[in-house]
Amino acid sequence: MSLPAFSSSDPWLYLASQSPRRRQLLDQLGVRHELLLPDPDEDAESLEAERPGEAPEDYVQRVTLAKWQAAVARRERRAKNGQWPDAPILCADTTVALGNEILGKPLDAAHAARMLSRLSGQSHKVLTAVVVNGTMRLSVSHVQWRVLDDEEIRRYVASGEPMGKAGAYAIQGRSGAWTQHMDGSYSGIMGLPLFDTAELLKPLGWHF
Repeated sequence: MSLPAFSSSDPWLYLASQSPRRRQLLDQLGVRHELLLPDPDEDAESLEAERPGEAPEDYVQRVTLAKWQAAVARRERRAKNGQWPDAPILCADTTVALGNEILGKPLDAAHAARMLSRLSGQSHKVLTAVVVNGTMRLSVSHVQWRVLDDEEIRRYVASGEPMGKAGAYAIQGRSGAWTQHMDGSYSGIMGLPLFDTAELLKPLGWHF
C-alpha cells in the first residue's frame, strides 16, 4: 500500500470491512478512507461464531470489537515495512435478530429462503455496532415487513442479493418494497449508522 492520495493534514482512516455499502456511506459523509482487509491466512469468519445464549446486542458488540482488535494487529504487522502509516481504524458489524435469535449470513440459498420466510410479516431488530480507536457505539433499529409469498421469496433468493448479508436481505435493495415501517437508522440497517459514526469521528478531527 502506498500513502493515501490526499494531504496528510486532512483526516483519514482505515476501514476494516469488505462491505461496499460501508465504503459508500463513508463517501456520503466525505470521510477519506483506505481499506484494511484481512490477510489470506486470517480466519476472519471465525470471529463471527455465536456463543450459546448470547444476546444479539452482546454478540454484535463482541464481534465488532474482536474484528477491530484483529485489524489493529494487522496494521501493526504491515507497518513494519513502513508503508502502512498510523491512522484511526473503523470497524463495524451488523446482525439481524428475531426476538433474541440471531439471524446471520445465510449459508446457502435454502438457508436464505428459510430466514426470509421467518421474517415475513414480522417485526425484527437490526443491530450495528461501530468501533473507532476502541470506542464503540451501538445502533438498534426495528423493521416491520409485510407478509411475503413463496414466489416473492424464491425470486429474491434467485437474484443473489441475500447472500453475504445478515438476515438474508439488503434494505437498500429489493426488500425495501416489503418494508412497511422502520424505526431507527436507515444507514445503520445498511451497515454503518451515519449519526453514530460521525459522533465517533468528531473528536478525531472530522467536521460534519
